[in-house]
Amino acid sequence: MHHALITGANRGLGLEHARQLLERGWHVSAAVRNPDAAAELAALAEGEGKLDIHAYDAADPASAAALAAAVTGPVDLLFANAGMASSETRAFGQAAGAAMLDEFRVNTIAPLALVEAFAGQVEASEMKVIALQSSRMGSVRENESGGAYGYRSSKAALNAIGKSLSIDLKDRGIVVLILHPGWVKTDMGGPQGQLTVQESVSGQLDLIARAYGNPVMSGRFYHVSGQDLPW
Repeated sequence: MHHALITGANRGLGLEHARQLLERGWHVSAAVRNPDAAAELAALAEGEGKLDIHAYDAADPASAAALAAAVTGPVDLLFANAGMASSETRAFGQAAGAAMLDEFRVNTIAPLALVEAFAGQVEASEMKVIALQSSRMGSVRENESGGAYGYRSSKAALNAIGKSLSIDLKDRGIVVLILHPGWVKTDMGGPQGQLTVQESVSGQLDLIARAYGNPVMSGRFYHVSGQDLPW
């Protein structure tokens, strides 16, 4: 049974990743800020796979090490999915401040801390895949509208981290994917999104399946369609 660890698994894309992997018979370790409030996630335990729910706060740098102490055994898929977008950092003139630091803690530093804590368990697995939930808004080249200072810059920094990880973990056989989920109808993406959560997750899982044993995919920035995105 393959084992996936997914952060931010109590809603949106993370919840749907947990659902679809459990339907495929995976063991899913779901990491959320408040396990007691994750009723919709807990209900998935009735599926075919195995579900464990763990406490994890992406805003706390020490949380990754605590999670690694709780999640045992090889991890085939490490999915750093938890993220945030602050309304306080959207517009010029008010972006630089504490809210922007919060976005970097959650969107940039937390995924790196997660990989540092779990690299050994990923290396010990069969699949050896790490996925970072990024965004097309982290593309410097494709920024034609400005604004969103905190979210854009934190995701651009995450992309740089993903590229470095692909180089540093290459000799350990680990494939690192940097993923854009598309414009999805979620709390963050809004009701005008072009994809359902189910469609986005299905596409991302297809990419992850292709990455198994395929090091040429490592360190690349992918649209959910499979298209390479510019940095």
